[in-house]
Amino acid sequence: MGKGSSGATFCEVLIAILLPPLGVFLKYGCGLEFWLCLLLTLFAYVPGILYALYVIVA
Repeated sequence: MGKGSSGATFCEVLIAILLPPLGVFLKYGCGLEFWLCLLLTLFAYVPGILYALYVIVA
């Protein structure tokens, strides 16, 4: 792992905390992960954040 990949991961995590569906969209596109994250975020913001962080980091 180089220095650039940790910076990219930091940006992805920051985006996932601020706008969870956007973070997932930038990583996976408009697939199942995005729609599930959008649904979780619309119903309750915190589960959307947790799911986005799980999908991006894992």
